[in-house]
Amino acid sequence: MKRADKAKRIGTILDELYPLPPIPLAHEDPFTLLVAVVLSAQTTDVQVNKVTPALFAKAKTPRAMAKLSVTEILDAIRSCGLAPGKAKNIKRLAEMLVEEHGGKVPEDMTALEKLPGVGHKTASVVMAQAFGKPAFPVDTHIHRLAHRWGLSNGKSVEQTERDLKKLFPEEEWGKRHLQLIYFGREYCPARGHETSACPVCSWIR
Repeated sequence: MKRADKAKRIGTILDELYPLPPIPLAHEDPFTLLVAVVLSAQTTDVQVNKVTPALFAKAKTPRAMAKLSVTEILDAIRSCGLAPGKAKNIKRLAEMLVEEHGGKVPEDMTALEKLPGVGHKTASVVMAQAFGKPAFPVDTHIHRLAHRWGLSNGKSVEQTERDLKKLFPEEEWGKRHLQLIYFGREYCPARGHETSACPVCSWIR
């Protein structure tokens, strides 16, 4: 089966299973989403959602966050993986938003990627989910599914992103990103996967 045909059938399945996929990270605006995504590296969304209420109770704007000490931020996020580095990054990115962007999160991929702790995937999530801009964030789960299903050769996350952007219409990218994350967790795990019971792996070749 051609990649384009696979993608079309997969899209239909994803729309049936997750017609309105929710954003898994609790947030109120672009800044709180940005901080939550930074925190989510090597940590589950569930864990991030446990720590962000206490952090945002202390500060939920760039100006307020920039005024906190690294220790104050760390105290709120300590149970997240890599917490010391994340605390430093969150303080510095808040300072940079105040210093360089008037205290607002920029609607610009390049500007986002210059912030501490913000890589291409994080910037893509913010562009897609906070601003509704066409971006296709590819995490390890989506990278794994695309390779498993033959939608990409799996050589790099960057290549997978390019391949998926060609296969799915631009207006679907943000939705497909979320749908694939949920699908991977619920139906298509990395280990102990029962292929015959999977809505995609059961037919895809």
